Amino acid sequence: MTAPRWTQWIRPQDIVWLVLFAGMAALSPGLDADAAEFPLSPWSKSGFFWLILLGAAQIAEPKVSFRNPTAGKVFWIGLKLVLGYFLIGYTGALVSPYFFIFLLPVVSAATLLNAGWTLLFTLLACGSYLSFVLFIDFSQYTIEPDQVRELLLRLLFLAVAGNLANILAQALREQSANYKAAAEQLAEANRQLQQAEAAVRRSDRLAALGQLSAGLAHELRNPLGTIKASAEMLTASVSRENDVSREMAGFISSEVDRTNSLVTRFLEFARPLQLRFAPTDLSQVIDQAAMLVERDNGTARVNFRKEYGANLSSIPLDAELMERVFYNLLLNAAQASPAGSQVTVRTWRTNGTAVSEVIDHGSGIEPKNRETIFNPFFTTKPEGVGLGLAIVAKIVDEHGGKIAVESEPGQGSIFRVTLPASRKA
Repeated sequence: MTAPRWTQWIRPQDIVWLVLFAGMAALSPGLDADAAEFPLSPWSKSGFFWLILLGAAQIAEPKVSFRNPTAGKVFWIGLKLVLGYFLIGYTGALVSPYFFIFLLPVVSAATLLNAGWTLLFTLLACGSYLSFVLFIDFSQYTIEPDQVRELLLRLLFLAVAGNLANILAQALREQSANYKAAAEQLAEANRQLQQAEAAVRRSDRLAALGQLSAGLAHELRNPLGTIKASAEMLTASVSRENDVSREMAGFISSEVDRTNSLVTRFLEFARPLQLRFAPTDLSQVIDQAAMLVERDNGTARVNFRKEYGANLSSIPLDAELMERVFYNLLLNAAQASPAGSQVTVRTWRTNGTAVSEVIDHGSGIEPKNRETIFNPFFTTKPEGVGLGLAIVAKIVDEHGGKIAVESEPGQGSIFRVTLPASRKA
């Protein structure tokens, strides 16, 4: 349930400010024209007019935004200083009961700005108050020593109030910054926890489906061998004039080969990986994968733009398996991108990890499919099996790394592989 629209303009603090300024106006002592340092008008004899302006400025300050927040704060504090100056000037100057109104700009500067601005507005407030000395006719009046002491005490009181308010505000700002940093750390930890949970779920699914695939593949191998041998015997026994039978036998043999290839892929997916770690140049692995993609997919399909970082020449990994990872990622990116477009491969090293990105300009991935694209047998390709990215994720996981995807429909996709840059013995 949303708050009423009027609450954006009228807040409880505004009612409090109205009551406070109305009380000051009601308790304002009347002054004769001779008691003021400036010419008096009917509106300003009791300072009522200036109190209205000050109250309006105080209430309007949080409601009017500036493109530069600091400039906006300086404007409102300066405006309150000017209005307070005229209020004091029209209500007795040095003897005005509204002397403490200078606390409004000083404390505002202390709470909203840093120590430098606080010092500046404190000096301006003190200087403004001292300027009323220039309006005294010393041929008729004198300032006694005890009055000088009181004047200096008032100025010191302004400085003390401003300094204390700035110390308290600075402590609150530091505490707020600590809370913000803690909130950001919690958000990052929560994001990493969600990624870890997704990785665990994916690993569980991979393990279960791997076992199922291994059992199913072994069970299929024997009947496929029998069907293959039967098809070959049928081809040999059928007369050359019987074209239909020979063609059907050929279909059986080719489909058995295709099914057997699929079973082999199932077994590769289910088989535990035996990684052979060695210091490897990651750039060379990606270059080799890109060459294979260009050979298999056609050199005119896409252009590969390579942006390799430094210090990636001795990353501990299994070069053969990681070449397979980047082959799949680059092939998918090339197939997803329009002909003649560009696929970018970017690598860099940071915080003990080697990061690689494959960026395409294809149609992107639907949000509902982003978490499931690494699941086995999930595919959006008409002729796809759905094991390519599943095997990629398995290889990256076995290396102790992470794989993630960022994608927007119609904007392309970014596949990011993060690998440890060093490996403990």
